[in-house]
Amino acid sequence: MTAAFISARARRTGVALGAVSAGLLALSACDKPTPLATVTVGTDTVHSEAVCYNDGKSLGDEAVLRRCLNDTSERKTVTVSPDERIHFGVDPEIADNGWTFYVEGQRAEPQPDKNTFRTIQAGSFFASQTGELIDAVNLSIVETSEKERAVTGVWNFELKRES
Repeated sequence: MTAAFISARARRTGVALGAVSAGLLALSACDKPTPLATVTVGTDTVHSEAVCYNDGKSLGDEAVLRRCLNDTSERKTVTVSPDERIHFGVDPEIADNGWTFYVEGQRAEPQPDKNTFRTIQAGSFFASQTGELIDAVNLSIVETSEKERAVTGVWNFELKRES
């Protein structure tokens, strides 16, 4: 009877290679998290992952954008007084492509911004065209791609006016 003996060093090497392989397999099964968009009012900060994101590639046509803007599954709520300032932040990956605001599903700015951080007076979001104060506003941060000439990501928030 012949028995093949494997040295302790060879067994350890085999176990280590097996562990590394299993780890890589597990990582490949995970979804890469989307970049974050952040809204800060005073000391309250809310982070959100994208409701729609295609890793820098176009999301599709106008109908897909509308669905993303109306999706409430990932919408984060922030309560703010019209007198306060709202700080918006995006991951550098979003800023590199450019981003803009959509308010109630309508584009609010003509050109995308390439900064990672912006501050805006909250009152500008709560004034209607007739001058009345609005209680809540759906605000989306929308990433665009100059190269793709398309929308590549959408982050949804709700701004509630503090009573």
